[in-house]
Amino acid sequence: MTKIAVLGAGKIGEALLSGLLTAGRRAADLLFTERHPQRAAELTERYGVRSVDVPAAAEEADVLVVAVKPQDIEPLLDELEPRLARRDAAGLPRGLVVSLCAGLPTGLFESRLPEGTSVVRVMPNTPMLVGEAMSVISAGRHATEEQLDLVEELLGSVGKVRRAPEGQQDAVTALSGSGPAYFFYLVEAMIDAGILVGIPRAMAADLIVQSAVGAATMLRGAEGHPVMLREAVTSPAGTTIAAIRELEKHGVRAALLDAIEAARDRSVELGRAHDIGSATDRA
Repeated sequence: MTKIAVLGAGKIGEALLSGLLTAGRRAADLLFTERHPQRAAELTERYGVRSVDVPAAAEEADVLVVAVKPQDIEPLLDELEPRLARRDAAGLPRGLVVSLCAGLPTGLFESRLPEGTSVVRVMPNTPMLVGEAMSVISAGRHATEEQLDLVEELLGSVGKVRRAPEGQQDAVTALSGSGPAYFFYLVEAMIDAGILVGIPRAMAADLIVQSAVGAATMLRGAEGHPVMLREAVTSPAGTTIAAIRELEKHGVRAALLDAIEAARDRSVELGRAHDIGSATDRA
């Protein structure tokens, strides 16, 4: 069995561990790193997975899933680099590095780790916590088709997976990586609106959350464009079209477009902060 180490057992790292176990991976084939001893002990008790330090993870694991915050990547790479010098029969580095770090291109890892290291970049999102993630994967220069298949299998245990050229990953980060926050923001505003028009907060929240769940289910099963679903609710001279007119008057659609562009630009900045040059432009 492939041994997998999750480097950084925060919410996303824990969600992946849980999903892998649910999908049938043995606890003995999983490892994780965690800086805080108390949390490490809690996770080991909860899942039966062993906590190790970064050097031990690099020595033992076939797949290293990097799930730390982007600002913590430099010291992690300092620890990994001397431990990934192992070579297989073909003279290539053993193992696969899978990055879940927002904004960080594969070129960063390839420039800091031994020549030939296979890297796959992933942009997941927080619905991984409930097994409904949208993850997009991109291959680095040395990643093989078989390694991409493996990453798809691993992430498929916590949601849906798509492939994209790395040049699209900053846009993916802005669209689906940050996407849940936009929905939460909209739901928050709609609950406030419910209170404004006289509905108690708890009831307003129940109405909107269930409407969101139902709408998402309809979207998932729809074959046509979302506009078709919206038009089915929009009767001539009715309440919905009156509301849509107000949204358009206030530029909600344009604001959302601007927001996603801003998120994309910030993702680009995160990559450039590590002096990777044109690595993010590689398609």
